Order: sequence, then structure tokens, then C-alpha cells
Amino acid sequence: MHRIMFVCHGNICRSPMAEFILRKMVIDKGIGENFYIASSATSTEEIGNSVYPPARRELQKHGICCDGHAAHQITQREYEQYDYIYYMDRSNARYLQRLLKDTKKCFPLLDHDVADPWYTGDFEETWRDIVEGCRKIMEEFA
Repeated sequence: MHRIMFVCHGNICRSPMAEFILRKMVIDKGIGENFYIASSATSTEEIGNSVYPPARRELQKHGICCDGHAAHQITQREYEQYDYIYYMDRSNARYLQRLLKDTKKCFPLLDHDVADPWYTGDFEETWRDIVEGCRKIMEEFA
């Protein structure tokens, strides 16, 4: 079982998009039972909120449902429970270093920051970045 956590600042755009995109990929490949996939935030700003409506629409455009998501902040216990924690940008990495006892399991999703649609408004670009990162995960684990 591969336990994967995606992390972004608020857990309402990029990290839940990655969570639901990778879930669909592993299910479509018939290996969903080999993965446990979740997402969380580095901040407390959006706790309890669902996926941001434009991110939800981008997922829906690609046939992905994200119902039931509620943003939460990553915990030390989650760090210990997950095998891999993928963050979206360098700012997330800095916050993870402050929040967690160690960050050996934390990795960037891409070799560059995933476009933050909160600031750019470009959810398609974020979709492309996340799909690229999730494909790399699939190549590694599937």
C-alpha cells in the first residue's frame, strides 16, 4: 500500500486537485486498492472549507468529482502515517519544516513550483502541472 499525501497552503485548490486526480488515475488503471491518497494544508486559513469552486469546476471538466472534501492542516501523526508527502511549492516546504519534526518524507511534486491558481486564476495551467506530477508518481509506483 502506497500512502500519499498532497500538501498546499490552504487545501482548497492544488492539493485536493492532486488528491482527486491521482485517485482517478489509479482507479482507471485498476490499482486503486494499492493506494491511500489524501491532501492537507500547511495553514489553518481554510479549515473545514470544500474545494474552491473554480478548482471544483476544473476537476468536473475532466470528469472528476471532489465531493466530501473538507480542508484541514497536516499533523505530525499524518506525517508518520504517510509514506510520501508531495508539496506544491517552496513556501509549502518551508511551512512543513516548521510544522513537522522532520521532513524526510516530503518532496516537491515537480522540479518547479506548481502554478498557484489562487493568484493566477489559471486553473487549466494548475491542472496541467498536477497531471504532470501525478503521471510521474504513476510511473514510479504503478
